[in-house]
Amino acid sequence: MDSRRPKNQMPLAYPAEQGGEALPASGARAELSKAARVTDSPADPRKMMEVVCQAENLWTALARVQANKGSPGVDGMSVQALPGYLKEHWPALREQLLEGTYRPQPVKRVEIPKPDGGVRKLGIPTVVDRFIQQAVLQVLQEQWDPTFSEHSYGFRPGRSAHQAVAQAQEYLTQGYGWVVDLDLEKFFDRVNHDKLMGQIAKRVQDPRLRKLIRAFLNAGVMENGLVSPSEEGTPQGGPLSPLLSNLVLDELDRELQRRGHRFVRYADDCNIYVRSERAGLRVMASVSGWITQRLKLKVNESKSAVARPRERKFLGFSFTSGQEPKRRIAPKALRRFKERVRELTRRTRGVSLQRMVEQLSAYLRGWRGYYGHCQTPSVLQSLDSWMHRRLRAVMWKQWKRGRRRFAELVRLGVGKNLAAQTAGSPHGPWRLARSPALSIALPTAYWESLGLPRLTPGANA
Repeated sequence: MDSRRPKNQMPLAYPAEQGGEALPASGARAELSKAARVTDSPADPRKMMEVVCQAENLWTALARVQANKGSPGVDGMSVQALPGYLKEHWPALREQLLEGTYRPQPVKRVEIPKPDGGVRKLGIPTVVDRFIQQAVLQVLQEQWDPTFSEHSYGFRPGRSAHQAVAQAQEYLTQGYGWVVDLDLEKFFDRVNHDKLMGQIAKRVQDPRLRKLIRAFLNAGVMENGLVSPSEEGTPQGGPLSPLLSNLVLDELDRELQRRGHRFVRYADDCNIYVRSERAGLRVMASVSGWITQRLKLKVNESKSAVARPRERKFLGFSFTSGQEPKRRIAPKALRRFKERVRELTRRTRGVSLQRMVEQLSAYLRGWRGYYGHCQTPSVLQSLDSWMHRRLRAVMWKQWKRGRRRFAELVRLGVGKNLAAQTAGSPHGPWRLARSPALSIALPTAYWESLGLPRLTPGANA
């Protein structure tokens, strides 16, 4: 490595055949760390951009962007092409960042369907802009996160949705049996830029970094080949957006704490717990007015409510009644689960059973990793039984004819009389999937042998 390299210049010496997938050897990283330590006054709060451009911070940002993958932005550059591009262009990009002249490109508008209907509009930055945003995020998050409220759980290191749900459950156990469920209408699209920049100015003294963040906010949106200005909002899709949203709503957290409320917030999903409906209605009116006047945001009245927690969902969960409420999967989440499983196990899909089980297994592992946090195992047991029944119906359909069905049942341990009776039955696959013969031939152990995970706690975890 050339020891004469300018301080903090990023030597992206990737072998061409690696395609930018792997980071250099540890020796090169040690060299970068050494270069980072000699940055001019990195502790000076007016020189935060130098901290952003430190070599180790940049390597971490690059690794994170590569791990997150994601679609190309408006320039069409893929994540795989990013290391090669930086190898050639990083010195110029670094100079622009340090001089405060860097200009991000517009984000690409992408619409994805919401589980409850409608679409969510995402703004996908270019991979270069994602890399720079990630580098900025790492520096700002380290400074800002310790100052955020203990009641805030979304998009924060070491915090999770499960912790937020557990805290809500604790409030219920303490006797706060009514919830003020606040939904901020199109929050990410309606953040006031001037107000946000005012909050940033209190925390960031480096004018170049403030200018860069403003440039990301005002980069514009490309949709159908046309670029529209972005005068408000923090487009979902970039690394910085969650941190900026937490900064905006930190003011709400502080106000709720000042009022002595018991609350939990995950991003723009905020629940306040009170002892009575009357108190809830009073809090709803007061807090909604404060949000409108102070934060210049709007509470969605049709989606917000004062209700018993069992009637509402919070991060995909609901709660049972009683003195010791338990976490349960919200009805909407269960419906979405069944809709997805029906899609994957449709008898007319035209894929092999093994392939179907592989696809279903991938979905179940992710779903169980989140919703396995519930405290109603009987629900999970019933879902396991329902899925196995659907798969038996698929297998019965694929066996097609009576002779094949009889032979397969006998091969799988069913007595000849029962096998003959079942193979000649006029009933359809769904009804026969509950028959004794198919339960014997295709028990739970059979599906586990194919690699299908169970949702029931403790089962093939």
